Amino acid sequence: MSATQTTAPATPTAGPGPAPAPRQLRWLMRLHRPALLAGAALVLLTAAALLWLGGPLTDASETAWQQYKACDHDPSCSYEQEANRYKQVYTYTTYAVLAVPFLVAAWAGGSLTGRELESGTARLAWTQGVSPARWLASRLAFPAALILAATGLLALLHRLAWTTAEGRIDTITMSWDHFPTFYANGTLPVAFALAGLAAGVLAGLLLRRAPAALATGAVALGALWAAVHAVLPQLWPAATRTSSLTYGPKGWGIVTGQGVVTADGDRLDLPCYSSMAPSCEAALSDMGAVSFYRDLHPAAHYWPLQLVASGIVLAVAALLAYTAFRVLRHRTP
Repeated sequence: MSATQTTAPATPTAGPGPAPAPRQLRWLMRLHRPALLAGAALVLLTAAALLWLGGPLTDASETAWQQYKACDHDPSCSYEQEANRYKQVYTYTTYAVLAVPFLVAAWAGGSLTGRELESGTARLAWTQGVSPARWLASRLAFPAALILAATGLLALLHRLAWTTAEGRIDTITMSWDHFPTFYANGTLPVAFALAGLAAGVLAGLLLRRAPAALATGAVALGALWAAVHAVLPQLWPAATRTSSLTYGPKGWGIVTGQGVVTADGDRLDLPCYSSMAPSCEAALSDMGAVSFYRDLHPAAHYWPLQLVASGIVLAVAALLAYTAFRVLRHRTP
């Protein structure tokens, strides 16, 4: 009599699941530790300089300015040392804030994706349970959170330093429409930094070479910034200021156009600036001009311009990130 043997069905072996987010974060931080440390040092140094600028340095400059005015402009009185120190620190910190998006774009292209694809680190990660899409998502999400916090902090400190000095040191503080000040004081540095991240990542995926992707990411961000700067005055309706023909167009802010208004309401180009000059008076009379006009953005338009421009830049960043996923999907079926 033979015994019937039964064989139990084999249990399928589970393949390696997707790597959890914390493990990917630790790997990302370990792989890019030098860049993280350098970025943290830059942010801390710039933040410390901005705190000094908006605190002790502003107080010292204001004291020197008040003393200078109190001595009735005596040649022996001077506040140039404090004024020069304030100007230098303000200039350096302003351009440091504006440089952050370019550094992000260069790093994202040269190291975050370009070098990983060039060296094969990315493909190694894909063989260890990390899908290409998850790998790319981690290269966008984790850095974006750090960039948002760091750039937002610097822009906030810059604005606080600027507002602290506003009206206290008359001859050395920059007006709101000074373009480096305009950009560094609002939300645009954050938006440009996120766009730089997306541009650099996309450049790294397309070129797969660290040096080329580094340069391409920075240049692409520069082109985007130049385009936004060119259309910025048209992003919000301008206000119109009219004035008599005696002293020329009036009104301060970001000027978008100026000229003369005729008795029929027509707008003509500006031939000269004051009817007090006989030649100018004759030219204005021949044109039938009744007043000057100037179209401009006053200080009240600062935040509308900032927010609309930031929204456009963030939309471009989202489009670049979407394109990056499409490129990765096409190249890693």
